[in-house]
Amino acid sequence: MQTTTVGLDTAKRIFQADGVDKHGKPTFQKTIKRPQLLTFFANLPRCLIGMEACASAHYWHRQLSALGHEVKLISPAYVKPYAKGQKNDVRDAEAICEAVSRPNMRFVPAKSIKQQDMQLIHRVRGRLVKQRTGLVNQIRGLLAEYGLIIPLGVAAVRRHVPLFLEDAENELTALSREVFADLYAQLRLLDEQIKHYEQRIQGLVKASPLCRQLMSMPGVGPVTASALVMSVGDAREFKNGRHMAAWLGLVPKQCSSGGKTRLLGISKHGDRYLRMLLVHGARTVAWSAQKRPAATNAWLRQLIERRGFNKACVGLANKMARQAWALLARGERYHIAHELC
Repeated sequence: MQTTTVGLDTAKRIFQADGVDKHGKPTFQKTIKRPQLLTFFANLPRCLIGMEACASAHYWHRQLSALGHEVKLISPAYVKPYAKGQKNDVRDAEAICEAVSRPNMRFVPAKSIKQQDMQLIHRVRGRLVKQRTGLVNQIRGLLAEYGLIIPLGVAAVRRHVPLFLEDAENELTALSREVFADLYAQLRLLDEQIKHYEQRIQGLVKASPLCRQLMSMPGVGPVTASALVMSVGDAREFKNGRHMAAWLGLVPKQCSSGGKTRLLGISKHGDRYLRMLLVHGARTVAWSAQKRPAATNAWLRQLIERRGFNKACVGLANKMARQAWALLARGERYHIAHELC
């Protein structure tokens, strides 16, 4: 019996493979150590290999594809319904093998090396931004204990802390001034590191025609454009723009039954980081719509009046995701004149 489909449960050191033939009958169940994995599949006839889209999956996708196999990545949420009994590696591999053979299964696009390089920069920048936010909140909270209040925002902390350190009439002691000076130095260092990675992102954007094309949309800057190219990859994997918006979790969650349609809040599926960037970009466009009504489209103004500012921002983010799909999948150009109507 020739193996046609393999479910591979990946790990750090020990992998579990489950193979079946074209009739779905088991051909092997094998535990493989990491150093022997490529040798095992190099000696296996060309087949379909399914893996969960988790840590190191994109690396193994490239390695196994280079051996001539057809490799597909599946979201773990779509594999779970096929698992039988309690969880272990053997049953996980069986579930992956069953899921990858389904004709209507949805697969995760594999990332190239360039996409992973871009993702690396975004992940490091995101961690630094989180650290800066936590540091700013700590500085504001500790200064409040000395009766020194700073407004919200990183810029306000940068502006007020040096003034508090120079003011000899406040309640800061010599020890507290030394500590706050150290915290302020950490903030300056984080600002420099974040700026460094943002410059790297801008360099990648300049070299990417797709990123420059996406930046023609209102509310899309270098960070959002590069994140879209990084996460989406080949937008033609999605049937239409709504599928891409649903993949990002920007569509309503359904709880429908008995012919009655019930829509809840947005599903929040998919890439949380990219969804956050799109919503923030939509928020800047919505702010401009309130300040300069003549320069924005009537649809957005009416949506803000009808549904409120925050819901309108999410609705606009949904629309931006669909527009981004059209630019990436069809190679279309963004026309601002179509929006001002």
